[in-house]
Amino acid sequence: MASHRKPRQRPLSRGPVRTAATTLALAGAATATAFEGTSQAEPVQTPTQVKAEVDRLYQDAEAATERYNGAKEQADAAERELSGLRDEAARRADRLGAARSALGALAAGQYRSGGLGPTVRLAMSGNPREYLDRAAFLTRAGDRTAARVAAVRRGLDEVDRLRDQASGRLADLRARRDELAAAKAAVEAKLSTAKQLLNKLTAEERAAYEAQSAPAGTQGPLPIPAGDGSRAARAVAFAYGAIGKPYVWGATGPGSFDCSGLTQAAWGAAGVSLPRTTYTQINAGQRVSRDRLAPGDLVFFYSGVTHVGLYIGDGKMIHAPHPGAPVRVAPIDSMPWAGAARPA
Repeated sequence: MASHRKPRQRPLSRGPVRTAATTLALAGAATATAFEGTSQAEPVQTPTQVKAEVDRLYQDAEAATERYNGAKEQADAAERELSGLRDEAARRADRLGAARSALGALAAGQYRSGGLGPTVRLAMSGNPREYLDRAAFLTRAGDRTAARVAAVRRGLDEVDRLRDQASGRLADLRARRDELAAAKAAVEAKLSTAKQLLNKLTAEERAAYEAQSAPAGTQGPLPIPAGDGSRAARAVAFAYGAIGKPYVWGATGPGSFDCSGLTQAAWGAAGVSLPRTTYTQINAGQRVSRDRLAPGDLVFFYSGVTHVGLYIGDGKMIHAPHPGAPVRVAPIDSMPWAGAARPA
């Protein structure tokens, strides 16, 4: 029996296989860890790269700021119109209530005196002439009553129209407020990212960035040049007086400004009302070519017309650059040119 039994085969040794598998697994894990670490590690940026990225974020934030300014202008207008419509509807409703009360009293009086026919009232009257005079008066009063009824009906229609119009403006106001919230979130996100990037720079690198952002000799208050008393000269004088004041997005002065807020305030001081945003200010006056610029002209930059300054002559402007950079003088060739306009 033993001779027919198959010899027991010894299992293959698992030592080398297990060792190889373990080695491969560890190598794979190490490789995965290495790749994972590479994908999660933040790339190290040079100061030049940081500056370029911060500049881009500031431009994006300024575009979002102008969208915010436009939505806020529209929301303010919608709110004023809504308030006016509600006030007018309330006034007309009060007048309508008084007219309806008077009409009701007149109708009740006519009902009470209308039980007898005119022939019987004439026969029973002690003074027929007086009755006839009264009858003529009542006829005219009836005409006036009909006119009052028609007026009340028109009043009801007008109040309904005003209320429908107010409802439409309320819906528009809510939409503008949604736009405001979205634009505000976009601005704050861009500025927060820019601040985080700048915080990675050393003090020396940060100073170098600010020096590049501010051309030499443009910081600090400057003497206001003598003007000719024109509106353009008054706008330029206002801009000189604003030098050194901080940039705050959405601000129109007097203590801080954004770019279009500064130009709006400057020309406002000269008695000219400009719209709120860069992309509406460029259409607020006569377009002028770069070679025909005069002090007081509005100068615009970037393809989306997202930045504006006030030209002061000699190839320079006064503008509110971005957060951390106060109102200052800068050359107009420091940013991509988009156009110029001369307010009327």
